[in-house]
Amino acid sequence: MLISDVSRETQDRLQQFADLFQKWAKTINLVAPSTQEDMWQRHIADSAQIFRLADRVGTWVDLGSGGGFPGIITAILLSEHQDGWVHLVESNQKKAAFLRVALASTGARGTIHSVRIEDAPTLIPQCDFVSARALADLDKLLEYASPWLLDRPSTAFFHKGRDYESELKKAHGRWRFDLVKHQSSIQADSVILEIGNLQRT
Repeated sequence: MLISDVSRETQDRLQQFADLFQKWAKTINLVAPSTQEDMWQRHIADSAQIFRLADRVGTWVDLGSGGGFPGIITAILLSEHQDGWVHLVESNQKKAAFLRVALASTGARGTIHSVRIEDAPTLIPQCDFVSARALADLDKLLEYASPWLLDRPSTAFFHKGRDYESELKKAHGRWRFDLVKHQSSIQADSVILEIGNLQRT
């Protein structure tokens, strides 16, 4: 499958990552097995949406990077630019090993931090964007991301499924923030929540 509006070199990098992913997924659990068959649509194209929503090329922190979605995809898309970087945070050593191989193999613009999310801010003091996919409910995500978002001009992009409204209601109990809801162009019942100006209530 082709991702629109990218160079042939970037498309080749995405294919290289997809091949590597399929190889590693045979031995470690990178994503739910039921979603692997439709990987290009369900994971790669879905992840690519986040990069396109950002208003500029910048520095990203991707939380709980797991199988590389969206962090590795963002790092590959950044390879078309001379600027921008992705800090991928993944505490699982096997998944972190996969992510390191993926970065090295594709020449993507990123670094792996094999630490707990709570320990990452000391290593990555600031960023422009925070991303996460299939990691935790919104309230927990905002807690994880707060060191980079509270009283800062950074923006978060979080993939969410059909229950996002209930997650928003819960999050508003502890947080105030600006919100833009982007309908997913890949999955009809999914959204990407763009969050800025985060404050505790």
